[in-house]
Amino acid sequence: MIDIVATFIIFFAVIDPIGTIPVFIAVTDQFKQKTKRRIALLATLLSALILIFFVVVGELILDALKIPLPAFQISGGIVLFIFALTMIFGESKPDEEIKKFQKDHRDTAIFPLAVPSIASPGAMLAAVLLTENSVFTLWQQTQTVLVMLSVLVLVYILMLLAGWINKVIGSSGASVVSRIMGVILSSVAIKNILEGLGEYYSLGV
Repeated sequence: MIDIVATFIIFFAVIDPIGTIPVFIAVTDQFKQKTKRRIALLATLLSALILIFFVVVGELILDALKIPLPAFQISGGIVLFIFALTMIFGESKPDEEIKKFQKDHRDTAIFPLAVPSIASPGAMLAAVLLTENSVFTLWQQTQTVLVMLSVLVLVYILMLLAGWINKVIGSSGASVVSRIMGVILSSVAIKNILEGLGEYYSLGV
């Protein structure tokens, strides 16, 4: 049995459902409500497929390239940490990703919503690290995927409620939450680095 709460927090931090709301509002502003719902559903489904792909194939790719998982865990932790720092000190996620807005409505669900807003680089790395074949059983990996999907369902619901939520917390509120998630994510990143180093040097961290 995995730690469901801890796993949920990790995926909540790297996917950042709150930070996705202003992005969704900005890139769907010119669409009708029915189209907005379709975009939200498509973006969520695409994100789920991308992250499940990394769960299933991510470690196989590492094995094919003969990259030990501890090395990926360390490098992944470093990338996660840098990603977390950009959330804390750099531009907030909404401000940064709204700049990537594409006017072509056919691409809106894919970019910037599905990638990189929902299925972010941090989420892809977390999907691989939390389903390591040598550490987690198939049932535990299934649980992790279900928790990940539950976060994506939350993202979908929040996108449907984006207009109302934006009125309540505003863009500034979303930026604050995004930075808090950055602090949590930085702690998770350091933990991954220490565990990777411990496993690589057999220190039992």
